[in-house]
Amino acid sequence: MKKILSNPLMKVRIQRFKANRRGYWSTWLFCLLFGLSLFAEIIANDKPLLVSYDNQWYFPVVTAYPETAFGGEFDAEADYTDPYVTELIEEKGYLIWPLIPFSYDTINYDLPSPAPSPPDNVNWLGTDDRGRDVLARVIYGFRISVLFGLVLTFISSIIGVIVGATQGYYGGKIDLLGQRFIEVWSGMPTLFLLIILSSFVEPNFWWLLGIMVLFSWMGLVGVVRAEFLRCRNFDYVKAAHALGVNDSRIMLRHMLPNAMVASLTMMPFILSGSVTTLTSLDFLGFGLPSGSPSLGELLAQGKANLQAPWLGFSAFAILSIMLSLLVFIGEAVRDAFDPHQQM
Repeated sequence: MKKILSNPLMKVRIQRFKANRRGYWSTWLFCLLFGLSLFAEIIANDKPLLVSYDNQWYFPVVTAYPETAFGGEFDAEADYTDPYVTELIEEKGYLIWPLIPFSYDTINYDLPSPAPSPPDNVNWLGTDDRGRDVLARVIYGFRISVLFGLVLTFISSIIGVIVGATQGYYGGKIDLLGQRFIEVWSGMPTLFLLIILSSFVEPNFWWLLGIMVLFSWMGLVGVVRAEFLRCRNFDYVKAAHALGVNDSRIMLRHMLPNAMVASLTMMPFILSGSVTTLTSLDFLGFGLPSGSPSLGELLAQGKANLQAPWLGFSAFAILSIMLSLLVFIGEAVRDAFDPHQQM
């Protein structure tokens, strides 16, 4: 990593990236938001961060404790939202709650009005139609959307680069057959397949990821294939052939760095597309299981509850911010790797 950063060309690219102020600060803001969402259990949870009881320390966020540990009657995990359990603990200690005392699936039974209830000093963004805190669901939904997009982008990019490199390097029948297969495969109705498969298997994170990988790897094939078709006739590639260097080494060491420039510039846009795809599937009801923290499901609730505009506004705001930041980052990366871009 140090050798890469010390490369003069890489230094120029970093300077170009920083010169795009919008993309540079968008990167920091996106990393900050994503970093905070990774600690969602500490920020928004219906379990205390710390419990001091009878001169002993307990960490309910990490470990499940039975009610009997605090003088209760049941061996089941303590329900810290129960006033009885809270009183037992406060008799001999205290509790330290997260900033938002609700998890994504916590139902607030003490609402001042029927669900969905408007924002107040307890539920800062209101509740959905099941009485769950909207802000907590937004935080958890942001995390799962970005993680889904990152994993999908990483796996599909690896497959796309391998396929594109193989087609471009060998050409001939391999390239011809590969292109015909991609034309047929890209014409498959992904949404219809998801609808059909969802009637047999209940969708979950990994099931959706596997299905989406099958159809999302083609995004980088075209640019990588074109770059390898161009590079395979260069003198240094022919010289490597003449010296007996094997094909995999030539592709990996001598040709792939050229293709990675175009690939890296497209990855932020692929990531935003992956997040949009998951949101769309959740909105249509073919995404994550019911009850999962989902921005698409929150949008669907906003559509079904027009009398509660905070539902639609909350999901729209977080999606707008997330996708805008990713687009700005993509523009900055594109400018950084553009050889014609001036400082």
